[in-house]
Amino acid sequence: MFIGEYKHNLDSKGRIALPVKFRQEIGSSVIITKGLDRCLFAFTSKDWEILAQKLVKLPLVQSNSRAFVRLMVAGAMSVEPDKQGRILIPDYLRQYADFKKEVVVAGVYNRIEIWNNDTWNDYKSKTEASSDEIAEKLGELGI
Repeated sequence: MFIGEYKHNLDSKGRIALPVKFRQEIGSSVIITKGLDRCLFAFTSKDWEILAQKLVKLPLVQSNSRAFVRLMVAGAMSVEPDKQGRILIPDYLRQYADFKKEVVVAGVYNRIEIWNNDTWNDYKSKTEASSDEIAEKLGELGI
């Protein structure tokens, strides 16, 4: 399980160091892809396979299903952490998430999200400001 929020810097080669607490869970490779809200999602191989099995069952005739599968799968890349726990973020993914120097690595249970620092702070501020409303809607769903 991935939890917590960590600030890191991209190095000159486009790599980030994964938090030490995440490294053992990740193992020898991680699948990184375009996420929602302009962040990147990173999955262990096991969790990626679980997601892929769900994606393949989406109806091919629905344009939203096709678009979501394309977003997640066509943009995905398997990367291997080096001995220092750094992973190379491909250029097209850095551009998608508008990465500059500072990024935030957030553990979100079964995935890691990697955010542009400013985008994360804006998102977090908006979410925290509407937390009562969000909690009420989730309460309607039985959470």
